Amino acid sequence: MNIPVVDLTAQYASLKEEINGAIYDVVQSGQFILGPEIKAFEKETAAYLGVGFAIGVASGTDALQLALLACNVRPGDEIITTPFTFISTAEAITQCGATPTFVDIDPKTYNVDPTKIESRLTEKTKAILPVHLYGQPADMDPILELALKYDLRVIEDCAQALGAEYKGKKVGSLGDAGCLSFFPSKVLGAYGDGGMVVTNNSKIAEMVAMLRNHGCEQKYYHLVPGFNSRLDELQAAILRVKLRHLNEWIDQRRRKALSYRQFLEPLDGVEPPWIAPYSYHIFNYYTVRLNNLTLSRDKLREHFNSRGIDTAIYYPLALHLQEVYKSLGHVVGDFPESEHAQGEVLSLPMYAELSEGQIGRIVGAIKDFNQMRMVI
Repeated sequence: MNIPVVDLTAQYASLKEEINGAIYDVVQSGQFILGPEIKAFEKETAAYLGVGFAIGVASGTDALQLALLACNVRPGDEIITTPFTFISTAEAITQCGATPTFVDIDPKTYNVDPTKIESRLTEKTKAILPVHLYGQPADMDPILELALKYDLRVIEDCAQALGAEYKGKKVGSLGDAGCLSFFPSKVLGAYGDGGMVVTNNSKIAEMVAMLRNHGCEQKYYHLVPGFNSRLDELQAAILRVKLRHLNEWIDQRRRKALSYRQFLEPLDGVEPPWIAPYSYHIFNYYTVRLNNLTLSRDKLREHFNSRGIDTAIYYPLALHLQEVYKSLGHVVGDFPESEHAQGEVLSLPMYAELSEGQIGRIVGAIKDFNQMRMVI
């Protein structure tokens, strides 16, 4: 039987009655937009993260864009971020008319390297947008110190890290705003797109709430140019069910990650994820690094595929080398750590329902592949 990277059907099977009941209740209510489910989910998520406000929006990408706009990011501004992330991070900056200013990553965490940020600041820099990649928090203290020193906003991209903690504090609660994604593959995933902006700043919360709903506070009275970006009632109801299980799922993922590490550490050429001492890692993705130059990632993936094991690459081409950002003038070599990572990372199956036997099968496939290489 195949082992997927994420098994959403197994998760549904464990929650079927709860999920079906929640969907039925919404359909019976006849309220599908900005009703009681979204209000309850916003309140519950804010309480979970320890923030004052949570505003549901249509996607994680929208969460980033609306948070940037609410933080007064405008055309001509520059936003510090990482080139080693999903396109949404930089795309949201671009859609605000601002320019992403890339800073290379720490090779251990794959998150933006705080020691390299200050040299990239200019008089146009408006904000820093760190990404908590794969479920591990970025090193936030030096980022927040720089923001205070230079009067910059900090918008956290928590798309892959809901529930992760930095020095005991939930990500999303550290900067001016945090942005969540409920894309189905996330630890807390909807059955479609969905996102959220969280903040302790009432003005940011009020602006995001207006922007998501056509720029209005009162229906048909529009105060600012806005968007149609509302998390709908069905998704909110589903996410409320799942939120009750989130901590349990994170605990299970962390146990799976420990099992992986115990199996992988003796193997040559496969480096398990490094966990920073300040980090409570949630392992949204379990991403290893192939640090042996003779170990072909493509051939290893082919071998996995032949054994019915799915893998993924997050991400095969850093943003500074993407065609869409060609106008920024970057070339190969500008951000070497990101470029090394893009050629070496590989994400293995990770989900709460993953069994010890499946982990053994995955690691066994790597051992078999190594043995075949030695014979050749």
